[in-house]
Amino acid sequence: MKNNISISQIREVAQEVYEQVKQNTDGKNADYIPFLANINKNLFGINICLTNGEMISIGDTDYTFGIESVSKVHTAILILKQYGREKVLQMIGADATGLPFNSIFAILLENDHPSTPLVNSGAISACSMVEPIGKADEKWEAIVNNITDLCGSAPKLLDELYKSESDTNFNNRSIAWLLKNYNRIYDDPMMSLDLYTRQCSLGVTAKQLSITTATIANKGLNPITKKQVFNADIAPAITSLIATVGFYEHTGDWMYSAGLPAKTGVGGGVMGVLPGVMGISAFAPPLDDAGNSVKAQLAIKGIINKLRLNIFSGEQVNIV
Repeated sequence: MKNNISISQIREVAQEVYEQVKQNTDGKNADYIPFLANINKNLFGINICLTNGEMISIGDTDYTFGIESVSKVHTAILILKQYGREKVLQMIGADATGLPFNSIFAILLENDHPSTPLVNSGAISACSMVEPIGKADEKWEAIVNNITDLCGSAPKLLDELYKSESDTNFNNRSIAWLLKNYNRIYDDPMMSLDLYTRQCSLGVTAKQLSITTATIANKGLNPITKKQVFNADIAPAITSLIATVGFYEHTGDWMYSAGLPAKTGVGGGVMGVLPGVMGISAFAPPLDDAGNSVKAQLAIKGIINKLRLNIFSGEQVNIV
């Protein structure tokens, strides 16, 4: 079956969903990171970027917020570019833990089996893998340049968020040393942790995140800048990682109800990828008890369901 959708239909549905969801008052800002606790809870934006470069922006899509765990996708792409799919599978893996994103218990359970670059332990390990090994400044430059290529424009480091993150990352410090204990970190542990903390403290917009996922949907070709950011064979690999663990222990529920690979972060951003069609993102600070933006989830799920874009539906989507 073919699902023919026009850009005007997408825009109309997105606006309708936005108006419905913006009234929602559920959830609360992440309060364990002081910077995030003080963000205006009423901010809300939805952005869609089609693989042909068409853009739909509604609400606060140009507001700069902390990328947080969404950055794990970007750095996973970087190490896939530097090492290849098989090497990343060997050194980190692609399995969901079924446990919270910051679980130490997962490392203890899987000490002889790598996890995934989209949870904290795997993301810290991924930062340790970024080349060149042992050179913090050059590794950081590689991370930022890669995010810039994916977003179509440069992120900016939010110094206050970086300080908040660094002052409160006790759990992640434990993760870094536990990874070292099991030989699952590939550079200096504290350097790798700092790189991870800094990348999570980068500021991005909903617009930039939708361009990232549109680039994934477009097999590595950024639809705005027209730059081939990564080889096409990486696209299914990163999309599968997102689909497997994008919402951590609630990923199964998300995929069942939304049918869209999507990645969330405690900064309030969620970005989803519809292969061959578009990238979609939403931003709103209040989170549910699992650390996922309440409004962003409702918005993306609402748009996908209304437009019948569930990847498991078997329908071929055509933008007309």
